[in-house]
Amino acid sequence: MRALTKALVSVTTAVGIAVGGLATAGTAMAAPAPTQQQTTSAETVAPLAVVNLGLSKEQAKNLQRILKRDWRYTGEIDGLLGTGSWKAMQRYLVLFGYPSNEIDGKVGPNTITALQSMLKQHYRYTGEIDGIAGSGTKAAFKRFANDMAS
Repeated sequence: MRALTKALVSVTTAVGIAVGGLATAGTAMAAPAPTQQQTTSAETVAPLAVVNLGLSKEQAKNLQRILKRDWRYTGEIDGLLGTGSWKAMQRYLVLFGYPSNEIDGKVGPNTITALQSMLKQHYRYTGEIDGIAGSGTKAAFKRFANDMAS
């Protein structure tokens, strides 16, 4: 009987240790050791705002060359119409109603409205001047960019 009691106590102890170990392991897995937190600025995380409005890289490069030559674009000729390209484009679009106090490089409704006005006068844009860059605006913008190549 004594041997049976010893065996039972040993098994009970082993089960208790195992269950306790699992409980502790579960807790350890739920709360990993703290890590050093890294901080980054929004500028390093934010992607470059590129708005080609349907232009290929080659078409955008042609436009950038004209913007560099005539409208104070200072960036790379890379075919990616980013903030610098659009600031130069907005300087040009002042001739067509773009507010000169809003040269910010953002392609919003004011930029599109002025672009549509220019495209309507010179590049067969037939849609509404509504500040929305739809397929007609993009097609006329391509004609404009292609004309810049010649």
